[in-house]
Amino acid sequence: MDSEKIVNMVPKLKISPGLVTFGIVIIVIFFIALNSFVIVNAGHRGIVLQLGAVRPVVFTEGLHFKIPFIQDVIPIDVRVQKSQSDQTAASKDLQIVTTTVAVNFHLDPNQSNTLYQSVGLSYGERIVDPAIGEAVKAVTAQYTAEELISKRSEVSSKIKETLSSKLATYYMILDEINITEFKFSQEFNNAIEQKQIAEQQALKANLDLQRIEIEAKQKIEQAKAEAESLRLQKQEVTAELVKLREIEAQIKAIEKWDGKLPNVTGGAVPFVDVNNAQ
Repeated sequence: MDSEKIVNMVPKLKISPGLVTFGIVIIVIFFIALNSFVIVNAGHRGIVLQLGAVRPVVFTEGLHFKIPFIQDVIPIDVRVQKSQSDQTAASKDLQIVTTTVAVNFHLDPNQSNTLYQSVGLSYGERIVDPAIGEAVKAVTAQYTAEELISKRSEVSSKIKETLSSKLATYYMILDEINITEFKFSQEFNNAIEQKQIAEQQALKANLDLQRIEIEAKQKIEQAKAEAESLRLQKQEVTAELVKLREIEAQIKAIEKWDGKLPNVTGGAVPFVDVNNAQ
């Protein structure tokens, strides 16, 4: 049995043109249905492009209808984003300062289509990072290196105000800014250390001087008090008081006498030495 006979024995399938057309229509409808709806995830907005042009409408979170093959939807993140960088600038006293800045920001959801139209999705590199550097440089130049440390909160507030204004131009909202670190040159760090040591020594010397002055004043007051006491005592000494003290001394001497008279060659009455009897 040759091959031609085998082919003739296989039943032939007949496909009508209507069935083919129906299948094509079903496939087209399926693809159209797939391209007619779009889902915008949480924390995002949908930028609608119609034949490449940005439409004024912005899709919020959820399911949306779009014109298939005519409109495209670009998702854009409107959640809080973080940008951290090291910015080098010169202070008011011409010290080189490297500032580590952490910035939290988010896109204005209602203007995200305008941002996409003017900047695109690379807004971080094009807008945010340069704006941070410019704001840090502008504010750092207003303070000396020491003031950047002592007035850290004020510096942070001014940077936030300056940066917020710059980002608002491109429909971005600044949430928070944190200065995590100031870095200075080694020479400046050594100078600050020596200054602190000198201030501590000056403070100690001043405290010692104050202590000496207080002790001297205490001694003067003590001497004045003793002198005043002696003066008052002299004012109270009278002839009657002196006579009374002599009588008291003689009484004490008599009380101590044992009743024996001393052996003398003359007939005089023995003399009692009041001073020695005390």
